[in-house]
Amino acid sequence: MSDDIRPQVRAIIAEQAMIDVDQVTQDSTLDALGLDSLGLVEIVFAIEEQFGVTVPYNANDPSSGEFDISSVKAVEDGVIRLVTEEA
Repeated sequence: MSDDIRPQVRAIIAEQAMIDVDQVTQDSTLDALGLDSLGLVEIVFAIEEQFGVTVPYNANDPSSGEFDISSVKAVEDGVIRLVTEEA
């Protein structure tokens, strides 16, 4: 399942950052990809729509521990966890 989700998450992030998906690596931070707070909101909405999940409200607060957006890999892992919980 995660093999299907990871490329989809990277594609969403690339689209919002307006860059080629090949530039989005697992260790990239969203900030380093040029995403601002509005871009992060758009990513959250796109993830929720694409995967039918609800991202926790405080996803942009790393101390919350509910959904980490510190890196692409963290976002991928969070989406995988949410999709698994919804199943």
